[in-house]
Amino acid sequence: MTADPATSVVRIPQEERTRAMRQRLLEATVECLVDAGFTGTSTTLVSKVAGVSRGAQLHHFPTKNDLVVAAVRHLAEQRREEFARVTHQLPTGKGRTRAVLGEMADYVTSPFFTAALELWVAARSDEQLLAAVGPLEIEVGRELHRIAVELLGVDETQPGVRELIQATLDLLRGLGLANTLGDDSRRRSRILDQWANTLDRELKELS
Repeated sequence: MTADPATSVVRIPQEERTRAMRQRLLEATVECLVDAGFTGTSTTLVSKVAGVSRGAQLHHFPTKNDLVVAAVRHLAEQRREEFARVTHQLPTGKGRTRAVLGEMADYVTSPFFTAALELWVAARSDEQLLAAVGPLEIEVGRELHRIAVELLGVDETQPGVRELIQATLDLLRGLGLANTLGDDSRRRSRILDQWANTLDRELKELS
């Protein structure tokens, strides 16, 4: 006897179901961090937002710290993939530096930055969270630096170039922080216009 196609059940592999559940939990965690902050985020709230049972959530992420750190790492990986996709869409020659700064500004004004900022602040007074967030922040910072060097096409072995790149990243983080207090897009755009001109001039002098 053959099964009726109209009533047959499509079975999703366990690995795929597990991956989908983890994805829902991580996305719900980011949503909670952005909307409720670190203090207002709980494993119970995340489970509710994700539509996942508490038991299933605890199976994948036993503690709140496990959950929030995994969520920020997940977002960082997503942003890395997005940077890889836009690399070939950026203009060459004049205007490239400003376009790169625009892409990186999108990074620091995204939910990723807001969620990460919540962890950084909370980690100041939570030694266990700091132990998990510290290495992650170093990893993300190094990756962002590498991406900036690659997109700008600079040689940081030249004296002063590395410092210029780091100053650019510090500027972007400051703009990202300002944006958490309200829409700062117009002022940010003017600052990025000016910094792109400054960066092009300084990098040319150092090359």
